[in-house]
Amino acid sequence: MKQLEEETFEDLSFNPGTWKMIFSYMKPFRKLIIGLIFFAVMIAIIDVSHPLITRYGIDHIISADDLSLLPIFILIYGFYTVATAVVVFMFIFLAEKLRNNLAYQIRKKAFKKLQELPFSYYDRTPAGWIMARMTSDSRQLSDILSWGIVDVTWGGFMMVFLLVVMFVINWQLTLITITVLPALILLSLYFRIKILKAFRKIRKQNSKITGLYNEGINGAKTTKTLVLEDSNYREFDHHTDSMKRHSIRANIFAGLYFPSILLVASIASALVYYFGGLRVYDEIITVGLLYVFAAYVAQFFEPVMQLANSLARFQQAQASAERVVSLIEAEPDITDDADVIETYGTIEQPKTENWEPLIGDVTFDHVTFKYKKGETVLHDFNLTVKAGESVALVGHTGAGKSTIVNLICRFYEPTEGSVLIDGVDYKKRTMHWLHAHLGYVLQDPQLFSGTIKDNIRYGRLDASDEMIEHAAKMVGADDFIRTFDKGYDTEVSEGGSRLSVGQKQLISFARALIADPKILILDEATSSVDTHTEKKIQQAIKTVMEGRTTFIIAHRLSTIVSADRILVLENGQIIESGDHETLLEQSGHYHKLYTNQFKPIKT
Repeated sequence: MKQLEEETFEDLSFNPGTWKMIFSYMKPFRKLIIGLIFFAVMIAIIDVSHPLITRYGIDHIISADDLSLLPIFILIYGFYTVATAVVVFMFIFLAEKLRNNLAYQIRKKAFKKLQELPFSYYDRTPAGWIMARMTSDSRQLSDILSWGIVDVTWGGFMMVFLLVVMFVINWQLTLITITVLPALILLSLYFRIKILKAFRKIRKQNSKITGLYNEGINGAKTTKTLVLEDSNYREFDHHTDSMKRHSIRANIFAGLYFPSILLVASIASALVYYFGGLRVYDEIITVGLLYVFAAYVAQFFEPVMQLANSLARFQQAQASAERVVSLIEAEPDITDDADVIETYGTIEQPKTENWEPLIGDVTFDHVTFKYKKGETVLHDFNLTVKAGESVALVGHTGAGKSTIVNLICRFYEPTEGSVLIDGVDYKKRTMHWLHAHLGYVLQDPQLFSGTIKDNIRYGRLDASDEMIEHAAKMVGADDFIRTFDKGYDTEVSEGGSRLSVGQKQLISFARALIADPKILILDEATSSVDTHTEKKIQQAIKTVMEGRTTFIIAHRLSTIVSADRILVLENGQIIESGDHETLLEQSGHYHKLYTNQFKPIKT
């Protein structure tokens, strides 16, 4: 199932395929569901038997004025009470167990899919959309599915058992009772459509609000420096107000639904009391039988109302189900072929024994690339880089620098042509094989909650403390790390908020180096650090680039003067190529960029 755009959820009709997929996630819990259904049926039987026990007391003890049967009645009622308590405990216990297991299953599948989806998915999918799927939508689904099984099973069997017993007791009164069913069906159909549409709009607004929360937290510093608090508040207020209005509308329909059912049930009860009362007066039936029938009529509409409630909740859940399924069943733009997986395995089960060593030769063979929504970035692009060579990519924004790097990393794949690693089309190897040999340092370093040691170790999970310290020393991070009280065990907080940008960059550099990559990507890796820190990184780069193929994207041209080759890009084409000295001598585009960047400022 392909990912659906957020707007498409609002107008979809009931989708059985979505629910089929959701119910398939419940297969591992078959035994739990069977047990839950069993106890739901048992409680239905117990509920049906209660009026019969009471009728026994009315007709054989009270009306007959005979207390000799009272001990038997007490014994039966006591057994009924104990059985009710045990059965209610069991189905509540099983329903909660199913709810928690189902929430775990859905979130595990969704998170696993997020690990498998390519970079392009995150390019086009808002973070708030994903967060809403993983939190509120998955929780709501698990709640409704677990307790929905109880409600639907109990309600369905309760209605069947009641109809059977009612027909046995008095078929004429039963026919009078079911005359109101057409009205119930029409009410359910009408409100089903209204409630479903309202809750879809609620879920849509909830995704937008979650996204605003995410942007507000991550962009707090920018918001304050640009004095955008009031503007952000107005935007947030607009979306929350819209969600409030849709929620009120949904609650109005839900509020009208159940009183409408109750009104129909009351009409049915009035008919039973009228015609049943006449039969008691004519001594056709007993008072006990009328009591049983009146109780059954009230009980009959209780499961009807419960089923109506479950229907409304399932309608509400469909909006969540559509979104969760769209995430879990999203088809990656980039996948490995079946024969490649057969030989080299998957991310979860890699067959590393079959992996060829990566040397580091990179070739672009007549590569054309176009994003799904946008113009062609590269057209018939050719480039050959030998193992161990360092190549710097220079050019204005939009020249194609990041696209080339993304293609090397196989975050995207060529529209035409091929990218070769060691002379072989990298599609004939798994993405995991390639990524296991890549080191990537971003302009905006991403650190995770945990210690400095943990963050460096992410580059190689089996790395020893000595290896971590060695990598930190290579990039000049060891000096500042040891100034902290806890050293390498210092907590960096989420996103590394306790560290400076330069410190975070050095840690991310150490993380890349400890993986000992054959291909190293430096994407503006020194643009966010001060001159002193940049010198440390430059010294480390000279050491670690030896024996590695390195691609450097840099606007700060001082960082690439030692590169083996500098490529000047414009509109996806190489317009100049050579080392720093050669390009300066040509007095071309690179010479102009370099001299403009370093010419003295007039005062």
